[in-house]
Amino acid sequence: MSEKDMLDKEEIFSKVLRAGRRTYFFDVRETKAGDYYITITESKKFTNEDGSYYYKKHKIYLYKEDFVAFREILAEMTQYVIDEKGEEVISERHQKDYKREEYATTSPETSTAVTDNFTDISFEDI
Repeated sequence: MSEKDMLDKEEIFSKVLRAGRRTYFFDVRETKAGDYYITITESKKFTNEDGSYYYKKHKIYLYKEDFVAFREILAEMTQYVIDEKGEEVISERHQKDYKREEYATTSPETSTAVTDNFTDISFEDI
């Protein structure tokens, strides 16, 4: 059986969420034993200086034994963000009149002010 045939056989159900430069793929797949699991893939488009583009992909495999805990934590985390910041998107990218406010928070480990100097990381960095 070819690799393409195996991929077609494993994929049972799919949904796509397009979100700007990011696309999320939600796929139900089948294990060799005949059970189902979910893969969540983030695909992000990047452009090279010459105008060509490429995609970076990150994938999560989610198995049935983890569904309940995953769903509970995801619901808790999303509700926390909405409760704390609301549903409105606040960013330079989404609001042309966005003004970045400098703020400081206290870190429990150091009890010193932590400023807004955050470095973006990706799963590849871990």
